[in-house]
Amino acid sequence: AVKSGRNRDGRRVNAPCENVLIRDCDMNDGHGGVSIGSEVSGGIRNIVTEHCRMSSPNLQRALRIKTNAQRGGVIENIRFEHVQIGQVAEAVVEVDFFYEEGQNGPFKPVVRGIYIDDVTSKKSKYGIFLRGFPNTQISDVHIANCDFENAVNGNFFQDIKDVDLKHVKVNGKEVRP
Repeated sequence: AVKSGRNRDGRRVNAPCENVLIRDCDMNDGHGGVSIGSEVSGGIRNIVTEHCRMSSPNLQRALRIKTNAQRGGVIENIRFEHVQIGQVAEAVVEVDFFYEEGQNGPFKPVVRGIYIDDVTSKKSKYGIFLRGFPNTQISDVHIANCDFENAVNGNFFQDIKDVDLKHVKVNGKEVRP
């Protein structure tokens, strides 16, 4: 879990968590293999996860970014590359602004610069789940060379902009946002 301070305290200290490398790890049960947030009020940037393996029916998500309008914060330049996933219960990749308080707050989050490349999965509810706010969208997302098998609900995209998908397959079919 990558965090940078909660609400007023995180904004007061204003120290982003940055320049983190997560490499060659095996991850099993939990809310996320790599979770960013929800305490992100100080900001998070330059996080790289590469060459990892994740799998468990008790692992909720492989990459999870969660925030809301109470936390705010800027989350940017997140890389998730060369990751093999057996199964997760929910989404392989999830960015969700509706964690806990959701839109109820004055600090709209910013999530931009998400890069996902060469990620495969065998079983999940969603391949990609991206849910921003109507007035604060998730932006600048690049997903390439990914294959999500047995994704029961495919992908879910809501209130996003500037999403680029190249060679992304869900259940054997190439997809677009």
